[in-house]
Amino acid sequence: MNLTAELAELRQQSRDLPIDERAKLSCDLAKRFEKIGDYEKAYNALAEFWPDRTELPKLEGLDDSAKAEVLLRTGALAGWLGAADQIEGGQEKAKDLITRSIELFEKLDQRKRTAEARGEMALCYWREGSYDEARVTLTSAQSLLNGDDPELEAVLLIRASVVELYTQKLQEAMRYCDKAKPLVEQSEDDALKGSFHTTYGLIFRRLATPENREDYLDRALIEYAAASIHFEQAGNIRAVARVENNLGFLYFSIGRYRDAHQHLDRARSLFIELKDTGTAAQVDETRARTLLAEGHMREAERLIKTVVKTLKRGGQQAVLAEALTTHGTIMARLGRHSAARALLRSAIEVAEICGDLEGAGRARLSLIEELTNQVPSEELAVIYHEAADLLEKSQDPLAGRRLIFCGLKTIDSLLAQIDKEASAPAAGSWEGFSLKREIRQIERRFIERALRDAGGSVTEASRMLGFNHHQSLISLLDTRLSDLQDVRSKKRRRRRPLLLRPRKGTKQAAEADRATAKLSILHVDNHKMIAHLVEELLTEEGIRVDRCANGAAAWEVLKSNAHYDALVVDNNLRGLSGLELVLRVRSMPRLQNLAIVMLSSDDCEKEAWRAGVNAFLRKPEQLDQLSMTIFRALEDRQRG
Repeated sequence: MNLTAELAELRQQSRDLPIDERAKLSCDLAKRFEKIGDYEKAYNALAEFWPDRTELPKLEGLDDSAKAEVLLRTGALAGWLGAADQIEGGQEKAKDLITRSIELFEKLDQRKRTAEARGEMALCYWREGSYDEARVTLTSAQSLLNGDDPELEAVLLIRASVVELYTQKLQEAMRYCDKAKPLVEQSEDDALKGSFHTTYGLIFRRLATPENREDYLDRALIEYAAASIHFEQAGNIRAVARVENNLGFLYFSIGRYRDAHQHLDRARSLFIELKDTGTAAQVDETRARTLLAEGHMREAERLIKTVVKTLKRGGQQAVLAEALTTHGTIMARLGRHSAARALLRSAIEVAEICGDLEGAGRARLSLIEELTNQVPSEELAVIYHEAADLLEKSQDPLAGRRLIFCGLKTIDSLLAQIDKEASAPAAGSWEGFSLKREIRQIERRFIERALRDAGGSVTEASRMLGFNHHQSLISLLDTRLSDLQDVRSKKRRRRRPLLLRPRKGTKQAAEADRATAKLSILHVDNHKMIAHLVEELLTEEGIRVDRCANGAAAWEVLKSNAHYDALVVDNNLRGLSGLELVLRVRSMPRLQNLAIVMLSSDDCEKEAWRAGVNAFLRKPEQLDQLSMTIFRALEDRQRG
């Protein structure tokens, strides 16, 4: 029975059940709707006890246990609805309700329910940008569990990872994800698996871009694909839309703007269908950044104005601070410096008030980057010092690079100010001072940090420092900064990233395909993201890929005279399934020797072997093994 049918049955049978039992059944059903992102149906499931979402729930006649359940569920849902609808004070209302539920659960000595309630409370703090409060609340929740609820423990660990991710403590975020991994793997909950893969993808994406780690970019893409599949299986379209937004940001960050717009279009369309104005605004904020990077200033300005207006109505202050920073940057690029300064100052204030200190540090760096010539040198130095204090412990490599860049700009501004000052210092006040020595000490600190952040690569450090050629830095390291030679290292050679390959359809890509393609495969999968990822993975190995979205179309292609070395097929296809396609292929004499790999998330490995596949891989976890598996299958067919 699906959830909608269960809701109808609950309403029909509610008169025959005691009120406490009705309350708990309503809460259970609401939680299941909430898990798939259907907040309106979750609200409908609670209608008897929460008929007006602007008011408090009705608890008359309920015992303490039922009261606690209703307070927890209405509080959790109030938080989600507040974020989706940008309801002013929504998170505060949610926290009040959840706090009351915690008090009752503690009174009843229900440790697991208390832990779950604290996990929901942490989400409210996270939405507001109160990351320290979220961290403390999650720690207290985890301390209540004794290993008897692995799925709840996994949920809390994933949320802890998200909090650390947003505070740029990326290694801690990775540690929490690694700890959650075995718990997630033993779960059958697709929504939980989707959340895990999304969080992993976010971590790899944030690590990848500033470190130029192509392997991390590839891993992020695979994790997002895994998340999308699990969320689709869970029926959580809202979460699928969030993955699309994450993909849009990923492509924006590496300059693939057309791809970014395509994913952002998809994400926004889904959020608008769901009437989720808050998250749709976040998609538009990513779009504004993309338009800014493309140089479409007026379009970016019009869009970010609407975003800020929407986000000001809700309680997600950290998100608002990011949008204000983007708005200020756009205004600065348009030459409207007074407005830009006011917006960036507002971003700093909003971030500081909600407790997002790293966000406040990043906004300060944006002010230096965009308005160096409009701010007095002494004030720039103060702003830089504040930013450095706030970002000192950041594990985001991009923050370190921005600090170096802004430090150099601040020094340039201070030196220009010194040159302008005609009057000499008071007698004796500068005894022993050497401007040349001071500047060289600052120069040494920045070069050392750049080398460390660049992993010892002189070329990368030179780019970060703004040198026109890396030979300039090499010359310094060979002379007066020779003591920094041990920081240098040979940058390991990395394979060309999937995300940076020539786009299919371009002249460059066509020439590359003709020059390297030795094998050809037919890939059958109706999941666009997986199909695109498989194509890039195999093209990287010199394999030509043709695609079909369903089994019937693939069968028509295979019956023709088209030649393929291998078939890669999903089982879950519209119409003709993958297993049926494999059986048909194996019954056709001309295709007896065709190597077949089933790449599927369905639990059908035994059936696949019986149908005649040469290999079975789980999608998407084993995507990185696909090319090796194809080559091995082809070798086995040749030997046979």
